[in-house]
Amino acid sequence: MLSESAVTTMLPVVDMQRARAFYEGKLGLRPDAPQANGTTVYHCGGATIALFPRDAATKAEHTALSFEVRDIASTIRELEQAGVKFEDYDLPGLKTENHVCVMGSEKAAWFYDTEGNCLCVHEDLH
Repeated sequence: MLSESAVTTMLPVVDMQRARAFYEGKLGLRPDAPQANGTTVYHCGGATIALFPRDAATKAEHTALSFEVRDIASTIRELEQAGVKFEDYDLPGLKTENHVCVMGSEKAAWFYDTEGNCLCVHEDLH
């Protein structure tokens, strides 16, 4: 029923100016025209990301958004040079080395935006 529908990832934002500085300045995304409701929209590789204003932060304990990349190591280097701080984990079933966890057929690395949303870059190993 919805398999042909475009999908938008909605991310809550308390401080839109701070969030836009992160998404545009550190991740390199370019916004669409401003929305009347205060939402900022980005188109990225066929997907849509919408930052929408919230009065209070929401805490998701999962990855809210993942960017598929061709070379995770070079992407991490570029993002770190832009000021992105990657997480490292040493948990049962989730251990990172140089910020990267190998999980079956993919590599993944996680970071947080300025609003506490957990983001990821991942590389398909096929």
